[in-house]
Amino acid sequence: MMRSNLPCLSFSRHYPFLTKAFSLSGARRMAHSKFEYVRGFESKDTLLPNTWLVVRIDGRGFHSFSDRHDFVKPNDARSLDLMNAAAKVVMKAFPETVLAYGQSDEYSFVFRRNTNLYSRRASKIVTNVTSLFAANYVYLWPELFPDTKLKYAPSFDGRCVTYPTDQNLRDYLSWRQADCHINNLYNTVFWALVQEGGLSNQKAQERLKGTLSGDKNEILFSQFNINYNEEPQQFRKGSILLKKKVIVPIEGSAPVAEEEEKQPEGGGSKAKRKPHSDTGKSSSI
Repeated sequence: MMRSNLPCLSFSRHYPFLTKAFSLSGARRMAHSKFEYVRGFESKDTLLPNTWLVVRIDGRGFHSFSDRHDFVKPNDARSLDLMNAAAKVVMKAFPETVLAYGQSDEYSFVFRRNTNLYSRRASKIVTNVTSLFAANYVYLWPELFPDTKLKYAPSFDGRCVTYPTDQNLRDYLSWRQADCHINNLYNTVFWALVQEGGLSNQKAQERLKGTLSGDKNEILFSQFNINYNEEPQQFRKGSILLKKKVIVPIEGSAPVAEEEEKQPEGGGSKAKRKPHSDTGKSSSI
């Protein structure tokens, strides 16, 4: 039979300096076990109350990942659609999310100000959102890339940031969308110079060094007859997922008029939020 104090005996025999450091007075204060004191080393990461929570996940090493899987340059619609599909799963799994914005290999999930998900512990929120997103990116891969075998699983990092005001949140989303525009404009010109202009990657980088957005637009239009403003909005502005409230009739109840917005008292129907994809639109709240 196993004895509960065997680990302690093992430590005392092999690591006497460790067992000597254990405080007997601290052990007496343990509610369930004398080893429970180690929980005190865990950091307290509770986020501020009544603030918007934004979890942003970002692909790790996606330049290499996209090369290994032959992504279309400068944009692969399949990859963006896969990111959107994984994000929808996250939004369905966490009812506290109200909005999500994605571009390239990143996605931001906005949680309600009053959410108490995981007691607002940052580590719990970030790890659950990031792992669920990454798992579904792999799970849904065959649907979006049916002819491309996944050579290895991608990884994503995650962070959680609090924003105290609505304006802060708007500015955050505007910042991410501006980043999308800047990066996509550069990539569009870069790959035009490489694929259609015949330049090497290094020569294309040198050609674009120090150029402004107006210069890049001029190169696209004058050399390649490409009007950047006519590029797909999903590429230029990113994707946004919103939860739209819809009326779901309860079985056996009278149908609800489509224009009726208010839920009748006593309930013949109920309002339910579900993720709604609005790809390529400006992110305004």
